[in-house]
Amino acid sequence: MNFKPWKLSLLAALSVSGSAAFAQTAPSAQKSIELGRYNEARAALLRQGSSPEVSFELGRLYQMRELPDSAAYYFNRIPLNPKDATTMVAAGRAALAQGKTAEAEIQFDNALKATKGRDAKVLTMIAQAYAESNVKDVNKALSYVEAAHKANKLKDDPTLMIARGDIYLKQENGGGEAMNSYDRATLADQNNVLAYYRKGQLNVRSRNYNEARTAFDKAISLDPNYAPAYNALAETYFYAGKYDDALSNFQKYTGLAEKSSDTDAKYASFLFLTKKYPEALTEVQKVLARDPNNVTMNRLLAYSLYETGKNEEAIVAMDKYMKITPAEKVIKEDNVYYAKMLAKAGKGEQGIAMLQKAIQADPTNVDLQNDLAQAYSSSKNYPMAIATYRAKMKATGGGELTDQVLLARVYTNNKQYTQADSLYNIVLTAKPNYVPGYLMRAQANYGLDPDSKQGLAKPYYEKYVEVAKADPAKYKDGLVEANSYLGYYHYQKGDKTTALPYYQQVLALDPANQNAKAVVDSMKARPKTATKAPAKKK
Repeated sequence: MNFKPWKLSLLAALSVSGSAAFAQTAPSAQKSIELGRYNEARAALLRQGSSPEVSFELGRLYQMRELPDSAAYYFNRIPLNPKDATTMVAAGRAALAQGKTAEAEIQFDNALKATKGRDAKVLTMIAQAYAESNVKDVNKALSYVEAAHKANKLKDDPTLMIARGDIYLKQENGGGEAMNSYDRATLADQNNVLAYYRKGQLNVRSRNYNEARTAFDKAISLDPNYAPAYNALAETYFYAGKYDDALSNFQKYTGLAEKSSDTDAKYASFLFLTKKYPEALTEVQKVLARDPNNVTMNRLLAYSLYETGKNEEAIVAMDKYMKITPAEKVIKEDNVYYAKMLAKAGKGEQGIAMLQKAIQADPTNVDLQNDLAQAYSSSKNYPMAIATYRAKMKATGGGELTDQVLLARVYTNNKQYTQADSLYNIVLTAKPNYVPGYLMRAQANYGLDPDSKQGLAKPYYEKYVEVAKADPAKYKDGLVEANSYLGYYHYQKGDKTTALPYYQQVLALDPANQNAKAVVDSMKARPKTATKAPAKKK
């Protein structure tokens, strides 16, 4: 199942570019905000007492933490001064933080008039305000970017270019202009860590993982302590399926990031995402000991208990999670996991009902269709599992090869071996290097020929042995099955000489295999009486 219970975008520390007008104020606090070290930044700012500059940075800090009312409070602590445009920018940011876009535009336009559109720093501050807000309509924001660029005499200022890129990222098709902006920032300042970091983030979004890694590596080479880059690099490896590298980089991130419950929760989430379920469970329990009502951690507690085989405890945890979590925070994957837990506990009908409910809420989610089909299969309702897979494949233009395999396996379970064999033929024709496919096709043909008189499974078991022997540790069980079948096939044909090496191979793979040992001993011993035929398969 392809889902992310803790969005990877939330695993990345939110980096921001620093205030243009207050660049010399509280630089250590600004750097801490950029690195996501919010508690540290807050403490550093509060130590400096009350000033417009400190209030401005505290406003930004709370905006980064998605606490709009607190952000507006600190921005509004800066008294409006008709002779100081930056105070108008602060008032505009307070309005933006609370979603009052029209009010914000009035304040920003007043700042523009007060400076006659000639103060590049003030215009850059306004651009940053939009970049760091949730405003989706970027037209007004871009007009301030253009004005700031003009005030800079058309020279690319890195801070402005980063803000420009962040603004374009709010558009669905703004990736090209965003990357252009970050490139211009790096050309203007080849040592700008944030610009490279942003390039990496955008490449991850575009699934250009090699380019993303290059950008993050560059950011780290410029600042080895830049924690967000390690976090983002971990995300890159995760998307590329390199879980060990992902976890290694995330551990580097946690070593540099601020020590907090949030960081620990992110680490627990990343352990889960990289399938380190026992380790994730340990970390989740640590966080819950300090923060028992943490929604994400209660969710992952139930998920991790299920993944570590503790299904009864998982159901208890999921029941608790559902009771303490507001309805709007329950995600569709919760119903999926709950359904799987119930199915495993022998309550398949309840699980199926939950999956059907989840599908009604999201009818285009193909993963949910797969989960429903698997739930039917687990309940041995193979006809409904088949119907579900077929409906999903029809809706997706025939489905992918994975769908063909899943449907073929259900056909096999339902003893519809001819249909299963036909699908495996399609899969192996398209992907001849798919090793497990030969074993599955052999099993389907064994179903068509259970006494092995015709040897229908023989060519597929032989092919499986040929392609799987390159990695016997990985395919041990399949190789034991294939060699057992081939040994039996030749034995029953009276060709014990040909059968013997197959049984010997079974013993080489599985020395404790009593059936193979008995057959080998009987064939090597001088026969006094007729030897009983061996079992067909392990």
